[in-house]
Amino acid sequence: MAKRKVAANGKGSPGKAAGSVSGRLRIWRVARRWLLRLALAYAAVIFALIVLFRFVNPPTTPYILSQTLSRDRIERRWTPLEGFSPVLARSVVAAEDADFCLHGAFDLAAIRAAAEAGMHRGGSTIDQQVVKNVFLWQGHSWPRKVLEALITPVAELVWPKRRIIELYLNLAETGKGAFGMTAAAARAFAVEPGRISEHQAALLAAILPDPEGRNAAHPTPELRRRAQEIVSGARTIHADGRAACFEH
Repeated sequence: MAKRKVAANGKGSPGKAAGSVSGRLRIWRVARRWLLRLALAYAAVIFALIVLFRFVNPPTTPYILSQTLSRDRIERRWTPLEGFSPVLARSVVAAEDADFCLHGAFDLAAIRAAAEAGMHRGGSTIDQQVVKNVFLWQGHSWPRKVLEALITPVAELVWPKRRIIELYLNLAETGKGAFGMTAAAARAFAVEPGRISEHQAALLAAILPDPEGRNAAHPTPELRRRAQEIVSGARTIHADGRAACFEH
């Protein structure tokens, strides 16, 4: 009698419990199917944009768009790679990723060094930084790093090194409301990027890790020392051939 009463009250009914589990499984399968579709659609869009941006300059980026919405004025002007002084491109590479021409999407030696330093130094290649600038958002969140790690090898396959450095020189943040080395050269020295001096190029490259906190026009002694290191580094990669992939 007691068993029948429990069943009549619907408590502890095996059929109902099984139905509940089955319903949850159906919901999970539907959700998983839609998540997979969304992931594939996102991947297809990103791949299409990578191919497009091999030939077409990005009209904006997520970060530039966010800054456009929050600031009164954005300084930015696209310049083809040939319009930049070679010493400017060499200085940026020497400052940010001296082995840019030697590695693929990632620099494993730099990543190991960053890990050993407790992530107090960066291990990102220029390739990774370009992918972040073109497609992703700023910050150090794990979701962004995972997407960056997935997208960068594909971009590396599609974009030649000259295109990657051209994108970097035009899209990197170079000051408050300023993007690209053309804007940076005009703001700091009132010159076109093709007429910049070796020392000016090094100062502009030196501000890249902290573009809002450093000022190439009014450098601190520490910034001047860093610029001098970059001058030496730029000369070295030019002499030993590590600049060949974007200069020829």
